[in-house]
Amino acid sequence: MSALVFESFLSTPEVIAVFSETAFVQAMMDFEAALARAQAAEGVIPASAAQAIGGVCKAELFDVPAIVAASGRAGSLAIPLVKKLTETVALFDADAAGYVHWGSTSQDVIDTAMLLVTRRALALIDRDLGSLIASLQSLARTHGDAPMLARTLMQPAQVVSFGFKLVGWIAPLLRSQQRLRAAGQAALQLQLGGAVGTLAVMGEAGPAVAQRVAASLQLALPPLAWHTQRDEVVSLACEVGVLTGTLGKIARDISLLAQGEVAELAEPSGGGRGGSSAMPHKRNPVAAMIALAAALRVPHRVSALLAAMVQEHERGLGNWQAELAESAGLYVSAHGALKALADAALALEVDAPRMRRNIDALQGLVFAEAVAMRFASRIGKARAHALLERLSRVAVASGRHLREVTLQALVDDEALRGSVDAAELAALFEPATAAQRAIAIARPQLDALTERAHALAQQPPWAAWLPT
Repeated sequence: MSALVFESFLSTPEVIAVFSETAFVQAMMDFEAALARAQAAEGVIPASAAQAIGGVCKAELFDVPAIVAASGRAGSLAIPLVKKLTETVALFDADAAGYVHWGSTSQDVIDTAMLLVTRRALALIDRDLGSLIASLQSLARTHGDAPMLARTLMQPAQVVSFGFKLVGWIAPLLRSQQRLRAAGQAALQLQLGGAVGTLAVMGEAGPAVAQRVAASLQLALPPLAWHTQRDEVVSLACEVGVLTGTLGKIARDISLLAQGEVAELAEPSGGGRGGSSAMPHKRNPVAAMIALAAALRVPHRVSALLAAMVQEHERGLGNWQAELAESAGLYVSAHGALKALADAALALEVDAPRMRRNIDALQGLVFAEAVAMRFASRIGKARAHALLERLSRVAVASGRHLREVTLQALVDDEALRGSVDAAELAALFEPATAAQRAIAIARPQLDALTERAHALAQQPPWAAWLPT
């Protein structure tokens, strides 16, 4: 069974198409056509040769699977592609065939093609990242003030608001979007250096040719070839890895909150989504599952890309090739995770009453710290802490609410009774009151994040390369 079955299951048709054999070969053809036209404009090759070359740089004219199959024996996808391109040009213009791939090298065409398809992947990621952020902001506007349990070390801790949790999801997503844009702009550079990076075959015209090729392909023009300088492309990959880690964190939270015993959130269902082959009652969080699978796999890909930076002299042996193989998988996994969560967030179900019931089910124990600090102002922190520890044990042992136990202690202890007002103490056990501090933090943060997200949405750098 092909591993592609499971790769497809964990990703999206859009991003898989971006890195398909045909799409990549076409990107290589785009480079070859741009190179020929630029060289003709600078007088390096005849204009008729550029016209003949550019006229056949269409992947549909070639047996792409055969070219890919031949690349294993050749040691590079560029070698069989250039051979077939040369043969095809020769059918129409024998003289022009001699100018195919003039002054370039295999790494030039492959690296440039990889960045051309990566740009399309970045466009998908940026689009769906914006969608996910917008959906989470919408949830915050609708349910942001709902009190819910904060949990530390997998245990109930205190009461916060759902908006407070959403801030913890949205903020790193926005930071990732900003960093990805910056890293993408830095990495999307033309690769054109010839055999060892000096553009020697093109002579004095080399820099002008490179400038024209970069402009034609809408890539940045680097000061020199970066054949074994992989820092920019790997930095971009690392940012994709960080984004996937953030998606994994959100997915982990959703999956835990969607557990039947918790049931505070639920992914959308229906149409066979999240069902079980054996248990009709199941409602599985499949978007979280896809994102968690990506968060498990992506770190290994990023690690491989970092390891592949150790390249020999002016052309790497094995390490550059490993980088190419890992890069596509990185983007395929990352977009699969992002799209799954973005789609789920459009209809994520929030059960605020269940959040309240889960708070109430804990017998008021999550308010113990607030009550202890209220007592501490009158009887000292150490004594107040010891008192609430003892009252909490009583509440658990007796099955009573901590509020009842604490108010009874106030009645029974004259010293306590004189130091704390009973009504004031009882108010500390109200979830809505307890959530106010989190709400006060979350609201201005959400406003600021919304403003930043709106600004980013107005300037999508790669929107022109989205699939049509």
